[in-house]
Parts: sequence; C-alpha cells; structure tokens
Amino acid sequence: MQAITVRDRDAGVGGLTLTELPHPHAAENDVIVRVHAAGFTRGELSWPATWTDRGGRDRTPSVPGHELSGVVAELGYGTTGLTVGQRVFGFADWARDGSLAEYTAVEARNLAPLPADVDHSVAAALPISGLTAWQGLFDHGRLQAGQTVLIHGAAGSVGSIAVQLAHGAGARVIAAGRSADRDTALGLGADVFLDLQADRPEDAGKVDVVFDVVGGEILDRSAALVRAGGTLVTIAAPPAVKPEDGRAVFFVVEPDRARLADLVQRVRDGRLTPIVGEVRPLAEAPAAFAPGRRIPGRTIIRVLPDDPTEGGNR
Repeated sequence: MQAITVRDRDAGVGGLTLTELPHPHAAENDVIVRVHAAGFTRGELSWPATWTDRGGRDRTPSVPGHELSGVVAELGYGTTGLTVGQRVFGFADWARDGSLAEYTAVEARNLAPLPADVDHSVAAALPISGLTAWQGLFDHGRLQAGQTVLIHGAAGSVGSIAVQLAHGAGARVIAAGRSADRDTALGLGADVFLDLQADRPEDAGKVDVVFDVVGGEILDRSAALVRAGGTLVTIAAPPAVKPEDGRAVFFVVEPDRARLADLVQRVRDGRLTPIVGEVRPLAEAPAAFAPGRRIPGRTIIRVLPDDPTEGGNR
C-alpha cells in the first residue's frame, strides 16, 4: 500500500515521503480501515509518540496523521460492534501508525459508524477537532447555558467547532483571533469578535470559561480573565499562570465513540459544520505540512476516492 512516512526526526517536513509499505496487521480488537480521507496536525512531527512506541522503542518509518474516515476492510480477533464494508470515522492511536495511508489499523473503540449521507472529507475533519472542542468546553470547562466563554483561535479547526457548540448550548461566545477571522467567527455564532491584532485579551472582560488553543502569552494573559469559580482550559501547554480563584486545566483529547456519533448527527442536522479549508491528494501531504501555511479550518488529505459499492450506515 502507499503511505506517507517519516524516518528522520531532524529532517522535519522535508523528511516526509510517499512510500510503499506492507499492509497493516489487525491485532486483537483492531479494525483495518481502508482510508478515504485523513486529517493531520502540523505539529505532530515534534511529538515523541511519532517516533517511539509506548515502550520507548524506535518505530520509524512512522506514518503521521490521526483523523480518518473510510470503510472497514478487516476485523481483528475479538472485534465487535463493526462489520466489514461499514463506513466509519474516528482517530488512530498516538503511538501507532496513523491515517496518511491507504490502510491503517485502529482500535475499534476509537471508531464510530459514519452515515452514508456524510462525505468522507467532512467526517475526517471532525474526530479530533470535534472531541477536543466538546471535552474542553463541557467536560473540563463545565460550560452552561447563560455563561460567557472566550474562545481563542476561533476560526481554526478546533476553535470553529467550539464556537458552534458553545453557541448551540446557549452560552455567550466571545471569539478571538486575527482580523481576517472576524466574518468566519461571527458567521459560526459568536456574539462578539476580539481582534487580537488590534485589541487586547483583557478587552474581553471577565468570563466563565476561557478555551485556549494558542498557548504562549495569550494563554498567560487569559488567566486573569477568568471570574471566580470559572475555568481556564487549554490544549496548548500546562498553564504557567493560573486564575486566582478558578481552575486551570490542560488536557489531551480522548476517544469517545458515543460522542463521535452525537457530533456526526449534529452535522447531519445542520447544527454543526466542520470547516474544511482545503483537500489535497495523498502525494501532496508533505507540502500540506509546510510551516507558515495558514488555511482556515482543517486541511484534509483525500487518500482514496469514494466507492459507490461501499457499505452504508449499518
């Protein structure tokens, strides 16, 4: 099969190549997915799990990318709840080969059924971004209707979904980002837009929840914006500055099949629209990783075209 691989930690994006790899093996409780569309995170070449397995052993050449949508091609021993030919979406384990390949092995618990009326490219933009937004806002931030949330990076892949979910939950949403993001954020349901190229984070006033995907100085300055009893939530790094009378939470997204099913139903109902910034073929995945490229929403790699004979929502 063809896959994007990386072998040299020091080579960075320049080390990404289109390679022929053996077909993956389905371990116990695994699913082999024939990947139609995949997502990736540009920073993942710096993650330790890209280079070593859970035991610390070198696992190169490794396949990056962790979000995927496709069709079940094979079931490992003991795998239940899914069938061969079924459309699925979800995300691959951090310390295993990922989704930028024609086939990948994924734990069945990390996948959810994909309805036939949701395109693979849209579905591939949903798993990590959607679960991160939900878990950050509601599981960790405990956001409720009537509260105010400040969302940094509001036009990005995670932030854009967070804006929609918070708005749908009845919260007042302050979206923060670059001036070019204003129309996108307001169109997604934000009540106020904070232009961080012209305004200060402090201009947002006190809020119940800050949801940060940016880190750095923005994260540090946001701690002072959390009102008593509120929460600062970030996926960027453990906060160095914490709210005086509130909580600070740094988290890594966790798989949740039931929540994936809920999120994709929201897509079907028109209540949630993942932003797909651009779609590229597998051979162009290395170029899509290039630093400095700023595309609103999620860049999706189209690995295989739709097959009219594939299974539906079974």
